[in-house]
Amino acid sequence: MLQVEQLRKAFDGFQAISDAHLSVPKGEVVAVIGPNGAGKSTLFNLITGHLQADSGHIKFQGQDITNSAPYTICHKGMARSFQLINIFQSLTVFENVQTSVIAKHRLDRKFFRPSKKLLIEESLEVLESFGLFEFKDRSCSSLSYGDQKVLEIAIALGSKPELLLLDEPTAGMSSEETRKIVNLIKRLSQEKGLTILLTEHDMELVFDVAQKIMVLHQGKTIAQGLPEDIRNDKSVQNAYLGEAE
Repeated sequence: MLQVEQLRKAFDGFQAISDAHLSVPKGEVVAVIGPNGAGKSTLFNLITGHLQADSGHIKFQGQDITNSAPYTICHKGMARSFQLINIFQSLTVFENVQTSVIAKHRLDRKFFRPSKKLLIEESLEVLESFGLFEFKDRSCSSLSYGDQKVLEIAIALGSKPELLLLDEPTAGMSSEETRKIVNLIKRLSQEKGLTILLTEHDMELVFDVAQKIMVLHQGKTIAQGLPEDIRNDKSVQNAYLGEAE
């Protein structure tokens, strides 16, 4: 579904991404791991069009989307959550999800008036499936941190993507909140067949949910394969897993 080839990105001479390769098969959960500063968020920003690549190619479902605008990539069927929560704090939980659903149906230009009555049932169904229905009329700012993260994923799913990118979905969460996100990722993958690409520092979570893992070190892909192969890879142990010890 997603193919990244020889991707490079520099900032003022610093090579943040030097040679990234990534393959995400349809229907699988793939994780990108690496030490702090390895370039994981930069890679996600390049894939989703929030940054422009210096060279290389990004292909989504066979189409070259390199340096396409974020909204173009979204309409092609890709959505993401961010490392820092990215929701409309002043809107209600329902309005946040409805905004995403309206955008999916290309009705976003009508949001400020007619859309109040648009796609209500579909938006409520999204809230119900994420366990957020009881909070639908509450301001987002009143939700717990964990529920705000769940809402952000719900907003991303409101656009009905075929590929979902999750940038450190459990960052700053308690163990209970982390387990909730883990169960959600598994449900989205197993029950809905959603293709998921995530980056995460929690190695227990990664090896629990990912079917394939790519390791990024100093902006370069040094390994990609099955979790057991990555766990036993000496270069990975030296670059990342060994540092954790």
